[in-house]
Amino acid sequence: MPTYQTVNPATGEVLQQYETMSRAAAAEVLAAAHTAQPGWAAVPIVERTRSVGRLAAVLRTHKAEWARQMTLEMGKPIGESGAEIDKCAWLCEVYAERAAAWLADADLQADGLRHHVVYQPLGVVLSIMPWNFPFWQALRFGVPTLLAGNTSVLKHARNVTGCALALEHAFAEAGFPPDVLRVVLADHATTAALLADDRTAGVSLTGSTEAGREIAALAGRCLKTCVLELGGSDPFIVLADADLDRAVEGAVAGRLLNAGQSCIAAKRFLVEAAVYPEFCRRFAAAMTARRIGDPLDPDTEVGAVVNERELAALLAVIEDAVAQGARLVCGGRRIERPGSFLQPTVLAEATPAMRVWREEVFGPVAPVMPVGDAEEAVRLANASRYGLGGSVWTTDLARGEDLARRLECGAAFVNSIVKSDPRLPFGGVKDSGLGRELAWFGLRAFTNVKGLNIYAA
Repeated sequence: MPTYQTVNPATGEVLQQYETMSRAAAAEVLAAAHTAQPGWAAVPIVERTRSVGRLAAVLRTHKAEWARQMTLEMGKPIGESGAEIDKCAWLCEVYAERAAAWLADADLQADGLRHHVVYQPLGVVLSIMPWNFPFWQALRFGVPTLLAGNTSVLKHARNVTGCALALEHAFAEAGFPPDVLRVVLADHATTAALLADDRTAGVSLTGSTEAGREIAALAGRCLKTCVLELGGSDPFIVLADADLDRAVEGAVAGRLLNAGQSCIAAKRFLVEAAVYPEFCRRFAAAMTARRIGDPLDPDTEVGAVVNERELAALLAVIEDAVAQGARLVCGGRRIERPGSFLQPTVLAEATPAMRVWREEVFGPVAPVMPVGDAEEAVRLANASRYGLGGSVWTTDLARGEDLARRLECGAAFVNSIVKSDPRLPFGGVKDSGLGRELAWFGLRAFTNVKGLNIYAA
């Protein structure tokens, strides 16, 4: 079978070589998950939540080991990798505490004696996950889906195969029954075959909009439930009355987390003209001050871009913006050292004609545009094919909430960067996806919402 390698983006060093599964081997994994599902669904929800509680403990036990694995495979600073493991453990603890209530039958009134809504698992759910948050995104889907009584087959991004196998190990160590969560090292054709297989009940994808279209088309032809968390180009609106210190701090954090390689990163900065020059000055100074270096160094604040191909794409986007009149305030160049590193970049006087504004830019590049007022800011924020998240920065909370409500996105924040939280729904509109994850929405995403009606004999 074909083999592939994982590579450390901070050094270019080959980490490990893996063999792609044959279609027959992947089908055997699916068959095992399908066989295991009825038994797992029969386990009382209280016992399932205990398993998830043990998973949280396993994650904390292996935090240093698995954070290092994450950093080596995709370049995230080791501090961010450790924080990702902590967040995954917290996710488990939230669901262990709340899942039983979120899955409880709901009583309704109609014309019979009793009427209930019950939530029953669909079966085996295929998950197709990306590299940028290799533990969080897999568990954000996996924990609620398994708690609902489904089993799952995980097809992870190839460059984080070590993380995928660590996740499979984590579920085993936490005492989940065999085959409740399995990993396949599959190519695109095999993944498509798994989705089309009658034993697969649904699919969850986190990835690009283009990948989402392909998966949604196949899921539609096969009549499979799907949840798609796709790309984003989140607006970051700074009003004239905003606390600029807080806004700049949020802008840097929102743009540079994971070297800007996040679907919910702040990617389009709309700033009222009265504070625009000062915001640009402070923003560039704060971006430049971030320490770039070896992702394994605890003092590093910005790590590597995932690979040379993505670095080249980022440089091309910057070149396009400058050619169309953007002012390069800081950054704009690769860093001359081993690995794929880009200087944090601020581009002032951005316009909607520029690729950096129209496209999802997956890296530490921030286009800033001046706007005349809040109305113009909202109009430009919504003039995008994406609709994942957005934020508004203002000291007038009532006005901020009104503007946030008007943003066309799945999650809007006032005076905070966009972030995911297991207690709140997560997902997008327009080209940013279908369906919702997290909270009780994610717990019920792959369930049969059944109406149960009892009438007199």
